[in-house]
Formats: sequence, C-alpha cells, structure tokens
Amino acid sequence: MLASIIFLTLASLLTQTVQTRPTKMYLVAAAFLLAFLVGLTRMILGVHYPSDVLVGWTAGTAWALLCWMGARWMKERGKLS
Repeated sequence: MLASIIFLTLASLLTQTVQTRPTKMYLVAAAFLLAFLVGLTRMILGVHYPSDVLVGWTAGTAWALLCWMGARWMKERGKLS
C-alpha cells in the first residue's frame, strides 16, 4: 500500500506541473508499473496474500486520486502554480 501511495501520489502531483501530455502519461505509467512490481514481488516472496496486495493497491490508488483532485482543485483556483 505504501508503494502505491508514494509512487502514485508523486506522479499525480508532478503531472500538475508538467505541460506535455506524453510526459504526464509516462509519469503515471511509471508509477503504476512500480507499484504493480512492488506488490507482485510481495506476493512472489510469500510475504502477503494476493488479497492483501489488491487491497493495498486499491487504497493507495484511492489516496493518490484524492491528492490529484485536491491539487487540481487548488490549481484551478490559483493557489497552486
């Protein structure tokens, strides 16, 4: 869950500062790939059940979406450059 929160939140906030669409897509795709790989390795190593990893991915993605919406809201109101 922490990997999803960190990688996806950073990507969502960085996309607010980048102008080009391909760069934004690259940032989000890289964040999803890293979060996916971390969860996959946790399952392969037997540290977590697949259901635990799925819940972590879901919670991390939900948090990142909240951060993205907040940053977008602030940017639209001129509080974020």
